[in-house]
Amino acid sequence: MITIDALKEYGANVDEGLGRCMGNEALYLKLVSTIPNEEKFSKLMESLEANDLDSAFENAHALKGVTGNLALTPLYDPLVEVTELLRSRTEMDYTNLKELINSKKEELEELCK
Repeated sequence: MITIDALKEYGANVDEGLGRCMGNEALYLKLVSTIPNEEKFSKLMESLEANDLDSAFENAHALKGVTGNLALTPLYDPLVEVTELLRSRTEMDYTNLKELINSKKEELEELCK
């Protein structure tokens, strides 16, 4: 079961996230626990694989917003990087970024188990 302490160890800014949930710890933990199953992760990866940069940007941007609002910094930071690269259409190999996002998502999945 996910806990506030586990989220702090993960690197989340729990105080900020709780503030956005008006201090409601149960609500915050419930929202955080939905993130690993968020379908936009798979859609982002699929879009990157298909080189559909418009769809990849939309999914990365949405995920950035959700993870930012919940102050899940270790997941938010790489999503900011991906979003900005997609926004600028910088030519690059997205493989390392996909691996980074997947690894951070897997860490969060473990926390939520």
